[in-house]
Amino acid sequence: MTNSTKPPKYSNGFHYIAQGWQLITRPGIKRFVLLPLLANILLLGGSFWWLYHKLDGWIQWALDKIPAWMQWLSYLIWPLAVISILLVFTYLFSTLANFIAAPFNGLLAEKLEAELTGVPTPDSRVIDLLNDIPRILKREIVKILYYIPRAIVLLLLYFIPGIGQIIAPVLWFLFSAWMLAIQYCDYPFDNHKVSFVTMRNTLRQDKIDNLQFGATVSVLTMIPIVNLFIMPVAVCGATAMWVDRYRAQHALNHRS
Repeated sequence: MTNSTKPPKYSNGFHYIAQGWQLITRPGIKRFVLLPLLANILLLGGSFWWLYHKLDGWIQWALDKIPAWMQWLSYLIWPLAVISILLVFTYLFSTLANFIAAPFNGLLAEKLEAELTGVPTPDSRVIDLLNDIPRILKREIVKILYYIPRAIVLLLLYFIPGIGQIIAPVLWFLFSAWMLAIQYCDYPFDNHKVSFVTMRNTLRQDKIDNLQFGATVSVLTMIPIVNLFIMPVAVCGATAMWVDRYRAQHALNHRS
C-alpha cells in the first residue's frame, strides 16, 4: 500500500498555507470554495461576536485560580490566559464548522486534487455527495473521539495553581496545531479511503512540517476577518501537501 520513494525536497508547512490562499482563487475551484466559506463565516463570525462579550469574565476566572503567593506572576499569566481561551475556543468552533462543512470540504479537496494532478475525477452528482455524507460524518466523529480524551488531560492542567496556567497554554497550542493538521489533511486522505490510523501515522513522518501547518492555521483562526476565510484556505493547502508528499504513497482509490 505504501511506497518509500519520495521527492528529494518538500516545501514546509508555512508554504502550503501561503499556497492555499492562491489556490482558492484558481479557475474551476472558486465555486467549490463558496459553501465551506459560507459555513465558516456564519459559525466562526457569530461565535467570535459571542466570545467578545464573554472573554473578560473567563479571564478573571482563570486569574482567580492563581494563589496569593503567586500574584506577582499575574502579568505573565494574564496574556497566557487570553491565548488559552482563544485556542480552546477557536478549535472547538472550527471543529463544529468543519463537521457541518465536511462533505463540501471533501468535495473541494477532490476537485483541487484533480486540478493539480491533471487526473480527472468521476462526475459527481448531488446524490453521490448525499450518499457519502454518513461516511464523511463518521470520519469527523472519529477525529472528535481522538481529540476529547487528550483535550481533557490538557484542560485539567489549568487547575494546577500557577504552574498549570503557564505550562498548559504551550501544550495546548502544540496539541491544537497537531489536531488542525489532522483535521485538514484528512480530507484528501479520506477521499482515497485511507484509514484514520494510517493517515495519522503518515502525518507523523513529517511531524514538524505538519505542526507548522497546523500552528499557522491556529494563529490565523484567531485573527478577525482572516479567520473567516481560513477553512477553504487550509483545505486547499492540505490538498497541495497531499499531492506533493503523500499521494504516491497510497493507493489512488477515488470515491466510488
